[in-house]
Amino acid sequence: MPEISVIIPVFNEEKNIGPLCSKIKAALTPLKRSYEIIFVDDGSGDNSLKILKDIASGERAVRIISFTRNYGQTAALAAGFEHAQGDILVTMDADLQQDPADIPRLLQKMEQGYDIVSGWRKDRKDAFLTRRMPSQIANWLISKITAVNLHDYGCTLKVYKKKAIEHIYLHGEMHRFLPALASWNGIDIAEVPVKHHRRKYGKSSYGLSRTFRVILDLITVKFLLSFSTRPIQLFGGWGLLSLFFSVVSGTAVILMKLLRNKDMTGNPLLYLTVLLVVVGIQFIMIGLLGEVMARIYHESRKHPTYIVKEII
Repeated sequence: MPEISVIIPVFNEEKNIGPLCSKIKAALTPLKRSYEIIFVDDGSGDNSLKILKDIASGERAVRIISFTRNYGQTAALAAGFEHAQGDILVTMDADLQQDPADIPRLLQKMEQGYDIVSGWRKDRKDAFLTRRMPSQIANWLISKITAVNLHDYGCTLKVYKKKAIEHIYLHGEMHRFLPALASWNGIDIAEVPVKHHRRKYGKSSYGLSRTFRVILDLITVKFLLSFSTRPIQLFGGWGLLSLFFSVVSGTAVILMKLLRNKDMTGNPLLYLTVLLVVVGIQFIMIGLLGEVMARIYHESRKHPTYIVKEII
């Protein structure tokens, strides 16, 4: 069984695969630790899969997972995690912008007692307006909302202890939030500056549109971290607040009628009162439905909502 599993999503990277595989071997061989390299072909339309098969035929350490179509990076990483045999998982992109020579440094940092070590592209070589600036804003926002402070959530080069993420199921585009999701389990996270190179071959699949997806995913992550086991406290709280203001608004309508003889049907506060009552009841009902769904989810998985570190 290999100790280390290197997981690499691949999408139309035919010119980068060969050099990348050689660089990974050069970085890991001196460590004298067994390893495997898992390439996940995410429905590439070029010769990536053919080249991968040629490499795998001569390299016993190379394994290939091929998708029927393009499912996205999160799905590719999830497949790699599921099939990985090592206790230490290394993830990185296939575009040669990240340097496999940094992997030993991340592994060395992990030996200091960390469960996840994330790469930080401190001197990033991408365009400022379309890549770096949106990334900086997203990283600041994610760090503030999740309370897990990292400079570079978007850097795929990360090292995980398998036990730190084995209870996390990836959906949508949640791979970039893995450190934040894992923090719910009380794991230790470190960050190490890594080299970043300009892309030589191929074209990036990401653009400014990713920023909007990140914001939507961030809302999901915040909910999962804070209210996944108690949704009634979120929606019920908004519902009670709405009902409170409906009482205030309704009282004002009655007082205005009694003291100033103002027509109630022509008073806009009456309609605001009705709206707040309806909204408040809807929020509470959503919270109750969320509670039922959360209980069904956790009970169907037969997995507790806690993780035991040790029993003494």
